[in-house]
Amino acid sequence: MLSATGVTLPATAHEPAIELPAIGQGTWYMGEGLAPRSGEIRALQHGLAMGLTLIDTAEMYADGGAEEVVGEALAGRRDEAFLVSKVYPWNAGRDSAIAACEASLKRLRTDHLDLYLLHWPGSIPLDETLEAFDRLREAGKIRRFGVSNFDIDEMRALHALPGGEACAVNQVLYHLGSRGIEHSLLPWQREHGMPTMAYCPLAQAGGLREDLLGHPEVLGIAARHGITPAQVLLAWAIRPHDGRRDVIAIPKAARVDHVEQNAAALHVRLDDDALARLDAALPAPGRKVPLDIV
Repeated sequence: MLSATGVTLPATAHEPAIELPAIGQGTWYMGEGLAPRSGEIRALQHGLAMGLTLIDTAEMYADGGAEEVVGEALAGRRDEAFLVSKVYPWNAGRDSAIAACEASLKRLRTDHLDLYLLHWPGSIPLDETLEAFDRLREAGKIRRFGVSNFDIDEMRALHALPGGEACAVNQVLYHLGSRGIEHSLLPWQREHGMPTMAYCPLAQAGGLREDLLGHPEVLGIAARHGITPAQVLLAWAIRPHDGRRDVIAIPKAARVDHVEQNAAALHVRLDDDALARLDAALPAPGRKVPLDIV
């Protein structure tokens, strides 16, 4: 079900299986004036050319501004991208999710999303959100649905609902310094054939900036492999499990040179010694811990 070179989203009752690159393009903080808008657009377009065809955004990012940047970047080339966006929990109602999705589509200048995620668990019942997602799918406005920031109990509850088993992915915080999902959530998702999307794989967003890029072990491995510290972290995040990849990392890159470094990380394979050194330096917790969220 999962490819050795990319990550495969399993087939659904309505969509065939599709293989995606194990590294995509995140857009958190795009559209906020932190970098030139033209540069953000150029970076996204260059990423497409480099094979980073998955683009992840959300109505939350820059209050829709990031979606507008993505819409400009995809003008005339929408069919080259696998496009992901997210709905606020308070907009995930039976009718409000329809309106929120349509607003996102307008900002993105497209008529459909390839994947639509509930951004985090909220107070609206999940069965109501699932109903809205199904209506959006029937209308051709989304092709698949998923969730973000769901821990294992929430995933179990979702999976138990009618239609919940069709959830395509769970997008969560995951990087070398935040490995809590490895205890129970990641094994559960693997058991159910559900890929994981890893946001903040470099630990550099949302006010959380762990100095993983300057960690001595990361620096040493980067030097031995002739790669950058960021490539070490990305290669670690998407490392194969039982010979197959099932994690998609979505770093943001607002510059072409960073995009090229991210794309090159797709071809980096850390050897057993490097993985063991990283595991010893920054081990996974030995017990269940609360889900990290930023």
